[in-house]
Amino acid sequence: MQFGIFSVGELAPDPRAGRMPTEHERILAMTTLAVRAEEAGLDVFATGEHHNPPYVCSSPATLLAYVAARTRRLILSTATTLITTNDPVRVAEEYALLQHLAGGRLDLITGRGNTPDVYPWFGQDLRQTGALARENYALLHRLWRETDVDWRGRSRARLDGFTSTPRPLDGVPPFVWHAAVHSAETAERAAYYGDGFFADNLVAPVEHYARLVELYRSRYAEHGHGAPEQAIVGLGGQLFVRARSQDALSEFRPYFHRSPAWAGHWSLEECTARTPLTVGSPDEAIEKILGFREAYGHCQRQLFAVDHAGIPLKTALEQIDILGEHIVPVLRRELAATCPPTVPPAPCHPAAAEPPTAADHPAPAVRATADRPAAAATRTAAPSPAAPAQHRTGV
Repeated sequence: MQFGIFSVGELAPDPRAGRMPTEHERILAMTTLAVRAEEAGLDVFATGEHHNPPYVCSSPATLLAYVAARTRRLILSTATTLITTNDPVRVAEEYALLQHLAGGRLDLITGRGNTPDVYPWFGQDLRQTGALARENYALLHRLWRETDVDWRGRSRARLDGFTSTPRPLDGVPPFVWHAAVHSAETAERAAYYGDGFFADNLVAPVEHYARLVELYRSRYAEHGHGAPEQAIVGLGGQLFVRARSQDALSEFRPYFHRSPAWAGHWSLEECTARTPLTVGSPDEAIEKILGFREAYGHCQRQLFAVDHAGIPLKTALEQIDILGEHIVPVLRRELAATCPPTVPPAPCHPAAAEPPTAADHPAPAVRATADRPAAAATRTAAPSPAAPAQHRTGV
C-alpha cells in the first residue's frame, strides 16, 4: 500500500499566529513538504488544481515537474486534474512529458472539481459537467493508447489523424484514479475503464464513501476486470497527530474551526468519530486507519492532508515526520500481515519500479526544512480499457 500526502494549496492565515503567508511562501512550502515526504519514507505527493483564490496551484504539471527534479523515488500525482474544463489534448501532452521527466513516477487523479465558476472561465457550461467528464476522459484515454486519432465530439474541435506527443513512457500511460465525493457516475467511469477509484473522503461520514467504493468494486467486476477485491482503491483524509491525544485536539481545534470544509457541520469530536478526519496520538491514528479496512476493504493508496486551513509549514513538516517514523511503518506491517494474496499491490510504472541510481538523480545535499525550503536545496535529481494491467504493482 502506498502512503503519502496531498495539498490543495489554499492560502489561509494561521489562526494561532495570525499570520498570512504570501503566495510565494505557500508555493515553496508545498515543494518543501514534497521533499520531506520522500525523506520521511512516504511514497506519494499529490497537489490539487484550482484557478481561483485562495488557492495557489493553478498548474500542477509545473509544480510536479519542479518536485520531480528534487526527488528520486517519490510518486507524483495530481489531486485533481479537472477533466471537465481542461482540454484533453493538453492533458495528454503535458502529463506524458512530465511522465518522461519523472522517470515514470507520475499518475493522475481526475475529477470535476468543486468550483462552479471555473466552467465559464474556460468556455464550458456547468450544466454539462457530466457530459464533459465522460467525453473528455474518453478522448484522453484514447490519446494515450492510440495514434492517428479521429475524434468528433461536442466539447472541443474535431481531430483528424491526430497523434499526441510525446507518447507515454515505454508505451505505458500514466495510471489514472477517478476521484469523487458524491458521484456514482464517477465510480462507474473508473470501473468501466478498469482504472482506480479515489474516495476523496474528507468531510462526509465514512459510510457515505464506503457505498461509493462498494459500487465501484462491484461494477469493476461486472465490466470484466477482475474480482471486486482486485479493484484499485485510494483514500484521502486529513491527519493531525501529537504524542498525547489531548495535545493534538487542543492544537488542531483552531484550524478545525477555521476550515471551510469542517466549520458548521459537527464539533471536532463528532468529526473525528464519524468522518475520516484523524486527530489524536500515533496509536489512535493507527487504530483508526486500520479500521478503514472494515469500511472499504483492502486499498492500494492512502493520502493525508497535513497543511490545510492555515497549518504552518513547520507544523506540517512535523506531521510528515510523525507519519514516517511512528505511523506508516506500523501500518505497512499490519496491513501486509492481513492482506489476502488476491488483492493487488498499488500500481506502479515499470520504469518507476526500477530503483534509481546515483547517476540518474544525485542525492540531495541539503535537507529541506521550514527555514530552508526546497528551492534552496541542492538539486537531485493495442488499447484496452484495462490499462492498469500494463503497470507493475508495488512501490
